[in-house]
Amino acid sequence: MFSKGVQYMLLSTLFFALMNVCVKLVPHIPAVEIIFFRSVISMAMSYAVLRRQQVPIWGTHKGLLITRGITGALALILYFTTLQNIPLATAVTIQYLSPIFTTILGIFIVKENVKPWQWVFFLVSFAGILVIEGVDVRISPFYLTIGVAGAAISGISYNIIRKLNTREHPLVIVFYFPMVALPFSGIYSLFEWVQPVGWDWAILLLVGVFTQLAQYYMTMSYQSEELSKVANLNYVGIFYALGLGFILFDESFSVGSYVGMALVLVGVILNIRYKSRLAQKVELVTQEK
Repeated sequence: MFSKGVQYMLLSTLFFALMNVCVKLVPHIPAVEIIFFRSVISMAMSYAVLRRQQVPIWGTHKGLLITRGITGALALILYFTTLQNIPLATAVTIQYLSPIFTTILGIFIVKENVKPWQWVFFLVSFAGILVIEGVDVRISPFYLTIGVAGAAISGISYNIIRKLNTREHPLVIVFYFPMVALPFSGIYSLFEWVQPVGWDWAILLLVGVFTQLAQYYMTMSYQSEELSKVANLNYVGIFYALGLGFILFDESFSVGSYVGMALVLVGVILNIRYKSRLAQKVELVTQEK
């Protein structure tokens, strides 16, 4: 039987996958408008929890929190755009480059060192993207660029979270995302509004609910299990994406595309495992002292 932490992370990846499907089911609604609905739902749910726990919602490092909200919203817009315009599994795979950008940008933002082996892992993942682009003619350079840019901006956002570290309550960081995204997405949607009809309303509601559930179970997983044990389970999402894409959208891939996806995942997972081992060595040395 899986441990609680593993169960929570598997639930989290499932809910993220279901959110991706919902976004892809409404390609006629602009990505920014979807984020507007998502922000309304997420903000209401986060605010309710913060009030119940009696946590001040504004935090103390407002500059970093606002920047986190802006970069997070922009990254999400770009990601949702790729979800609506290229195969589901491919969009998810490209988004998995974000941990690599997080590490590279960490050199400049939080002054972390990158080891030689990590550069090798980065090249492996980058080669995977080149393979996907080379063999899957359904992916235009435009949407590939949007996907990679979204992953890179996600890297900036994650570094800001790392920079905030324990200086802010986690729920405050979560709350700032919809709080910043809501005015921007609301103003945009006011001028570019596409009226949801019929089942669109239910799907947009599910986008917000699935996102909140995914974040909740991800937090529960990280709180109940060692990071190195559950972090890699995020990549189970690619199998959800492949299965759901095949069943719901009749998506299939060439052998070359699968090879490219595998290279991206291998590079990212090896990098995470390598960083985990380095952290364990540092911890052992500290304990010996």
